[in-house]
Amino acid sequence: MKIIVCKDYDEMSVEAAKIVAAQMKEKKDSILGLATGSTPLGLYNELVKMNQCGEIDFSEIKTFNLDEYYPISHKDDQSYYYFMNENLFSRVNIDPANTDIPNGEAPDAEAECKRYDAAIDASAGVDIQILGIGQNGHIAFNEASDVLHANTHQETLTENTIQANSRFFENEADVPRHALTMGVGSIMKARKIILLASGKNKRDAVRALTDDTITTQNPATLLKLHKDVIIICDEEAMG
Repeated sequence: MKIIVCKDYDEMSVEAAKIVAAQMKEKKDSILGLATGSTPLGLYNELVKMNQCGEIDFSEIKTFNLDEYYPISHKDDQSYYYFMNENLFSRVNIDPANTDIPNGEAPDAEAECKRYDAAIDASAGVDIQILGIGQNGHIAFNEASDVLHANTHQETLTENTIQANSRFFENEADVPRHALTMGVGSIMKARKIILLASGKNKRDAVRALTDDTITTQNPATLLKLHKDVIIICDEEAMG
């Protein structure tokens, strides 16, 4: 595990963008694993700027997203389908057919999870997986628990996660109680993982990554078993 501590959020976003851009330049048809939420927004803005000035090209890039609320309409401005199109896909020269997000409109959640795993397995494999981290150490929507899932599955969100995400909704009651998410095993298949963390509220979760303990009560600690993980955080998150 490599840790890069940056002065602030902006510097962190630039550092992450450099690594992703290097991958895209080395392999034009790279497969990117993408995350949502406020943390990767700076990274996406940096990639958009690089694309618009011709430094990187998304025309052959393929993407898989970590998760999606369930059930939720694609038109809902809080869906991750909407988020990705607004914040990245519509702003770069990516082929929409090369993007895949768990379908929050799917009538059968279990069938959709199986479809998603099959699509990932049929690809050449994720080259770089972007992750955020929850205050309790959750990655994607893999919540702290005695038992974790390896594959894509439907997850019941904890009250902590619901409260943390309520800032994006008019009120807490509007936050979906379930999500479709890649499992920890799916995430660990990526060749490289970049975990982004910003702010004092992520300090305890990040600190847990700096020792040699592993626990399902902090799912991110399982990343210690991966051969190529880079943690990029600001000074507030590292403390």
